[in-house]
Amino acid sequence: MLNRFAAWNSWLGRRMFLLVIAAIGAGFITAIPKSALTSRLVVILFAYMTFISALDTSIKDFFRVLKKPWIAVWILILVHFVMPFVAWGIGIIFYPQDIYTRTGFLIQAAIPIAVTSLIWTSIVSGDMALSIVAITMDTIISPFLLPLFFSIVLGKTVQLDYISMIWELMLMVSLPSLTGMIIHDLTNNRLSKLTSSIGGFSSKIAIFLMVALNAGSIVPEIHWDLGLARLLVIIGLLVACGFILGFLGSLPLRQINPATLVTMVYTIGMRNISFGVVLAMAYFPVKVAVPVTLATFFQHPIAGIVAQLFKKHGKIDSIA
Repeated sequence: MLNRFAAWNSWLGRRMFLLVIAAIGAGFITAIPKSALTSRLVVILFAYMTFISALDTSIKDFFRVLKKPWIAVWILILVHFVMPFVAWGIGIIFYPQDIYTRTGFLIQAAIPIAVTSLIWTSIVSGDMALSIVAITMDTIISPFLLPLFFSIVLGKTVQLDYISMIWELMLMVSLPSLTGMIIHDLTNNRLSKLTSSIGGFSSKIAIFLMVALNAGSIVPEIHWDLGLARLLVIIGLLVACGFILGFLGSLPLRQINPATLVTMVYTIGMRNISFGVVLAMAYFPVKVAVPVTLATFFQHPIAGIVAQLFKKHGKIDSIA
C-alpha cells in the first residue's frame, strides 16, 4: 500500500504545476465563498503540509549547518527586505492609484520561501543543506518579521491585528516545523517511507484543497478584461524579478559554487504563495489576494525555464 501511495505521490510531484492550475480552476468553478469555516480549514491544511515537510528535516543537521549561517542570512535579507521594495516599486509604477494591488504585490514578495523550492533545488543539483536551513530559519522568524514589516510599510494604510497574525503564523508555520523536526530526530527518521508515500500524497491533496478554497473566495473580485491581462503580465514580471535577484544576489559572494548559485536562485525566486493567499485573505480586503493567487500561474513554469537555462549554460551537470 505504501508503494502505491509513493507512486501516486511521485506522479503528482512531477505535475505540481498542473495540480495547482487544476485547483485554481476548481476554485473558480465552485466559487465557495469565504467564511469562518473555510478560513479555519485553510489554516489547518497549511499547518499539516508544513508538518509533513518538516518530518524530513533533522534538528541536528539544521544546527550543524547553522555554524556557517551567513549565506542563509543573506538569502533572507534579499527575500524580506530587497525584493519587497522591488515589488513596491513595480506597484507604484504600474498601479499608483491602487493600494490593494500594490499591497498584493508586496505580500507576494515578502512572504516566506516556498517549500517547493527544495524540490527544484534537488532537481537542479543545488545545495540542499543550505536550502533547508534558509527555509527553516524563514519559517521560524516569519511570524515575528512579517507583522513588523507590514506595520512599518502599511501601518498607516491597513489596520491589522498583529497579535492574532503572529499567533496564526506560528500555528501554520513555526510550530508545525519544530514539531516535525523533533519527531524526525526522536524516531531516527523511521517515518521517511511514510512521508514519501501517504504523507507526501496527502499533503499534495491538501495543497489542492487549500488553493481551490482560496481561489473560489476571490472569484467575485476578478474581472476578465484587458485589465486582468495587464495584471498577469506584471505579475509574471514580478515573479521573474525574484529569480533574477537570486542570481544577482550571488555575485557579491566570494568563490560561490554552482550548487550555492542554484539554491540562491530558487530560494529567493520562489515564494510560498499558498501562505501568502492565506495571509491576504485573513488580514486584508479580498482584492489584495487576487495578485497573490495569480502568481501561482508563473512560479513553476519559470522555475522550469531556469532549470533549462542552468543546463544550457553548464551551471549544472544534469537535470534529474
